[in-house]
Amino acid sequence: MRDPITIPTDDPSRAGEVRRAAVALAARLGFGEVDQGRVALVATEVATNLIKHATGGEVILRSLTVAEGGGLEVLALDRGPGMADIGQCLRDGFSTSGTAGSGLGAIRRLSDLFEVYSLPASGTALVARVRDRTAEHALPAHNPLGGAICLTLVGEDVCGDAWAIEPYANRTALLLADGLGHGLLAATAAREAVRVFRANAQLSPTVILDALHAALRPTRGAAGAVAVIDHTTRTLQFAGVGNIAGAIIGSTGRQGLVSLAGTLGHEVRKVRAFEYAWPPGAILVMHSDGLGSQWDVSRYPGLAARHPALVAAILYRDYRRIRDDVTVVVIRDLGGDPS
Repeated sequence: MRDPITIPTDDPSRAGEVRRAAVALAARLGFGEVDQGRVALVATEVATNLIKHATGGEVILRSLTVAEGGGLEVLALDRGPGMADIGQCLRDGFSTSGTAGSGLGAIRRLSDLFEVYSLPASGTALVARVRDRTAEHALPAHNPLGGAICLTLVGEDVCGDAWAIEPYANRTALLLADGLGHGLLAATAAREAVRVFRANAQLSPTVILDALHAALRPTRGAAGAVAVIDHTTRTLQFAGVGNIAGAIIGSTGRQGLVSLAGTLGHEVRKVRAFEYAWPPGAILVMHSDGLGSQWDVSRYPGLAARHPALVAAILYRDYRRIRDDVTVVVIRDLGGDPS
């Protein structure tokens, strides 16, 4: 089955579709019956809330990588009326539509991670993560807090974008690759980039990109960028070739990251890494050209301090270009102060 899965919730019948897709994904991930039941309830409540309170939206289901703690993620996005008081909406018994008012509270209780961001008259984004509670999730001490959107161009079966994250004891490496064009040939190039990155993730960004350039020669080629965060020195090294964009967002504003012209596997004049400060509380945003470049997190009060999955989701919702695959990856060091 496809993973991630995106389902529009523009009709009451969609709630059942969301539930069935979520349970099927949970079963494929090896969830037991009890945890599959939690997934079913979370997915149903999420979709039902979108239909009742926002006149529709979009639900995105995806499996979480080991580096993210494993499990299944349910994202809900809408452009509805939003919530003026999220705390009040989470209380059981509160409702704006004459229902029992237990939906958001139930989602929070059933989820292993739950967070909401909402602006009145602008819409809401919700993330709920459910783990298989019988599985072990051993994570490195500096494991980053992350979130991602990676979705296929409408009409295509596979995504030409790919990303990967590799945390170590004192560093975190992140790759984002965008195969030329879209469809199967683009996906082949992007997946090969991920394979080579995982085999070389302990090396410097420039060495990784050199390895990608050599490995992608038989393929269509790709744009690609690697970021390596050193948690000891609080620095970030970034090397990019092609139209992968990146930025560090901290208390002093936005620092754009430099990518150089070229195509991995075909024409790369020079690979160069640039070093930036990685201050506590900062977030890293990297995205393919399926996201418009005019995005601005500061337009959303308090968003930069929320879970990175919500940052990625809202940027996708408001700035996606519909004629391409799209990937947005956002990470924050758990040791940072997000306030």
